[in-house]
Amino acid sequence: MYATLVLSAWLAAQAPAAPQSFFTTPLTPDAAPNHVGYFIKLAREGAYDGTTFHRLVKYGIIQGGDPLSKDPARRDLYGRGGLGVLAQEPNAERHTRGAVSAVLQPGNPNSGGAQFFVCVVDQPALDGQYTVFARVVAGMDVVDAIEGVARDGEAPIQRVELKTVRIEKQ
Repeated sequence: MYATLVLSAWLAAQAPAAPQSFFTTPLTPDAAPNHVGYFIKLAREGAYDGTTFHRLVKYGIIQGGDPLSKDPARRDLYGRGGLGVLAQEPNAERHTRGAVSAVLQPGNPNSGGAQFFVCVVDQPALDGQYTVFARVVAGMDVVDAIEGVARDGEAPIQRVELKTVRIEKQ
């Protein structure tokens, strides 16, 4: 199974070097069956539609999937929604460039949920602490473009919105 994350039209105007507005990642059910199953369920329900990449760590990660990020008026709460659903699934997957991993509540390894992050660069310090459940195989230029968006601290100044997430067999 593959997930294709389709972004809103902002990308072409903001990052002409990344003309496509999506990235594709194969899901790894053997490594993290509960995380993959939950991601597929939410994607098929349209739960990711209209969410944003609300946290951008320069030379680190991009984070998205928070259901609270659908509402610009709740910006102060971004990063808190959709967590506390899944227990950690330790696996041998590494946090290398393109790894897609579960976001956790601070200090609680069994608090995964809707939110995820994509490693922009290798992040070996995260290995064993977070559940990797996918890897970007097409569109890393899009991930790089998102990471390069103007920001205030770690928050993008402009909304970087997911239009939809498609689940496909390939």
